[in-house]
Amino acid sequence: MDPEEFRRAGYAVVDWVADYWRTLDRRPVTPQDPPGTVTAALPAGPPAHGEPVAAMLADLDAIIAPRVTHWQHPGFFGYFPANTSGPSVLADLVSSGLGSQGMLWATNPAGTELETVVLDWLADLMDLPARFRSTGTGGGVIQDSASSATLVATLAALHRASGGRWREVGVDRRYRAYTSAHGHSSIEKAARIAGLGEAGVRTIAVDPTTQGMRPAALRAAIEADLAEGVVPAIVVATIGTTSTTAVDPLPEIGAICARYGVWLHVDAAYAGAAAVCPELRWTHAGVEHADSYCFDPHKWLLTGFDCDAFWVADRGELIEALTVMPEFLRNAASESGAVIDYRDWQVPLGRRFRALKLWFVLRWYGVEGLRAHLRAGIALADRFAGLVRADDRFALAAPHPFSLVTFRLRAGDEAGAALLARVNDSGQVYLTHTRVNGRYTLRLAVGSPLTGPEHVDRAWALLSAAATELLAGHPAPAGPAPGGALPG
Repeated sequence: MDPEEFRRAGYAVVDWVADYWRTLDRRPVTPQDPPGTVTAALPAGPPAHGEPVAAMLADLDAIIAPRVTHWQHPGFFGYFPANTSGPSVLADLVSSGLGSQGMLWATNPAGTELETVVLDWLADLMDLPARFRSTGTGGGVIQDSASSATLVATLAALHRASGGRWREVGVDRRYRAYTSAHGHSSIEKAARIAGLGEAGVRTIAVDPTTQGMRPAALRAAIEADLAEGVVPAIVVATIGTTSTTAVDPLPEIGAICARYGVWLHVDAAYAGAAAVCPELRWTHAGVEHADSYCFDPHKWLLTGFDCDAFWVADRGELIEALTVMPEFLRNAASESGAVIDYRDWQVPLGRRFRALKLWFVLRWYGVEGLRAHLRAGIALADRFAGLVRADDRFALAAPHPFSLVTFRLRAGDEAGAALLARVNDSGQVYLTHTRVNGRYTLRLAVGSPLTGPEHVDRAWALLSAAATELLAGHPAPAGPAPGGALPG
């Protein structure tokens, strides 16, 4: 494909993406075809001779697009948002076109320096502690996901907790990681990869009202482990848990970590973006205690997957834990100590030019544009929560400080699961579920920049109508409603 062929094909692909976005609201959010449908529609092997882009786009229309779960759909309310946007897509195109390998400053000087600057911009924008800036002892780096950030934080924490022995001899004693009962599954995975096993993670009880970690329970767990000769290595606190977007009490947790010398990693994968808005920075009270912090611009900040922003307070500890320097990577710039080599801040050696899409997004939307996007999502969640609150068949399950609303049908778990299935089967919206205080709970997460009041109202109308049909055969149980009112 020469440059002119690429130009013509590129125009066609951009047109296809623009038409896809324009028609999203007319598509079902999720496909209804059985497993194997796409496999059956594809040939048994690749073509013997090359095909034109037009043929590929035709198959995109006929085979692929109808069987995609449309995460950018205005009726997609599942999991957490996975935003993308025009400037992000264009930057990914540039990154792919450049094809640069940014493992060292020497292999992509502009990529390294842009990443450093953009992460400092973002730290300023969110009013993160000064020690996370590259101008001090810390600094930021783009990981692929919060899962990788948690793994890297765990490895650095083990290096510190072992007094440096971990780098040489590995896990030579029992270490422990701590997180709340609503901490992300990536924490357990990080512990497994790091060699701690499932037993290396202690889940800490949460407050039944706020759903945040209970500091007294954390302190008791650390003291019990110390008494048994177990070394507390890392506490992972969460700003915006996956189930309910609960905020762990960082000031109290940070004081406990300082008292016992435990690494504090703050996972704000979804909700960290909220700190772009000054009125939501209360959620970050206590983050100054953190040794590391991360959030995902690829969730709620209009930047396509993958892009996790990860900061450390002391980059020296991180680099010491992870650096490996084979002869073939040695170069004058690295040995001068004047540059950052981001290969030492992550698990893989190679790295893409992800900073471009974050740079494009920040420049296209500007600070006020990003704030407007976040505030719009929160307002739509408040609108939906008001509809739930006004219907005595439903109950809110937890506070909703961001753009996720958790709620349940008072008729019980079985009816709630049936309601979710019926609404999702409509193809007009897509929601997911969790359990809060042991009860089956629905989650509606607003995030797509295409979602407006009409889409939230449509979701509520579908839920309300389906509840009417279901409850005709499922009367509410006698006694206190199993959903109950929102605690507190």
